[in-house]
Amino acid sequence: MHNALTRAGRALRVVVLIVLALLFLIPFYLLVRNGLATEADITAPGWTFFPHTLQWSNLTEVFQDPNLPLGRALLNSTLIAVSTTAGTVLLASLAGYGLARIPYRHANIVFYAVLGTLMVPAAVTFVPSFVLVSTLGWISTLRGLVVPTLFSAFACFIFRQYFLGFPKELEDAARVDGLGYWRTYWRIVVPNARPVFAAVGTIVFIGAWNAFLWPLVIGQDQEAWTVQVALSTFTTAQNLVLHQLFVAAAVSIAPLVVVFLLLQRYIVAGVERSGIDD
Repeated sequence: MHNALTRAGRALRVVVLIVLALLFLIPFYLLVRNGLATEADITAPGWTFFPHTLQWSNLTEVFQDPNLPLGRALLNSTLIAVSTTAGTVLLASLAGYGLARIPYRHANIVFYAVLGTLMVPAAVTFVPSFVLVSTLGWISTLRGLVVPTLFSAFACFIFRQYFLGFPKELEDAARVDGLGYWRTYWRIVVPNARPVFAAVGTIVFIGAWNAFLWPLVIGQDQEAWTVQVALSTFTTAQNLVLHQLFVAAAVSIAPLVVVFLLLQRYIVAGVERSGIDD
């Protein structure tokens, strides 16, 4: 009886997981289905699982549209996301390591001050940040899009919590060999903390890729548009071409899907190892 209930419970969990997975995949199916369909197929009253004829030419059409610089926008988003991820991981990991390992009387005060910035709404700092970027002449530049977003209090928190649980024996051995904090960080800590670096990097990359408001305000020239800003032009266009919208949306999320599939195990492992206790 007990074994039967156990098998039934496992089967129920499998069924629930399958249903949830299918529900999760519905938006991706709609993007692909409508992106490879004609306008008539998309707006038809009757629904078909896939159009009878897949319009692969829709892919080339969306990249050749002179009013939608999708190729340039994808390049800009890639540069911004990679630069933001690299800079954020570097700064946050250094800050987290310093707060966790370097003896300092006011380390906890500094740490709580950093956490306090998480409670400040982004709207409060948006205008001062824009004024500063405008004063520096960084409008529609990579510096203006990347530099103000480099430091993340959340990433600093994750790194600090992880480094608190990092084996001190490894660092003590490094100091016996004459290494200081800086070389210990680079030679000992970083190589042994790859899961948390990958987890934070993945989260930051996805956030930077999906950012909309800051790139919209700072990237005022069409050459500085990110893919999210380029997609927003569909909602403001007088003549909405539905299949182009779906194709562009599918293309824009493809890099995120690839990054997530490659690094998803690191997200869980990194967050689990970071812990939440001080």
